[in-house]
Amino acid sequence: MSNTDSGFRGVIGRTYRESTPWWPERPRPPQGAPNVLFVVLDDVGFADLGCYGSEIETRNADRLAADGLRYNNFHVTSMCSPTRACLLTGRNAHTVGVGAIAEWSTGFPGYRGGPCV
Repeated sequence: MSNTDSGFRGVIGRTYRESTPWWPERPRPPQGAPNVLFVVLDDVGFADLGCYGSEIETRNADRLAADGLRYNNFHVTSMCSPTRACLLTGRNAHTVGVGAIAEWSTGFPGYRGGPCV
């Protein structure tokens, strides 16, 4: 069964042997697009960074924070890839197709790291 209505160009059969995965071409930024850097640290809290009042010296992180933006009211998911998807899109991780670890992408609709259509 082909599922071309949603833009999926693979084949979804009755079993995985009858199925063919597909990944769309990666988008490319337009010429002159701004260069943005997100620094996301796993398993780190306010007590770990000097820029948030820690007694621990984190000179490089403090310097970056002094010259950029600092966020302190973000709710994470239970896994790293979906959390990053929420941060980068401002949407629910399942809505943007990253409801699980990104490396688990199978090339089929739903959890392949792209919009669910």
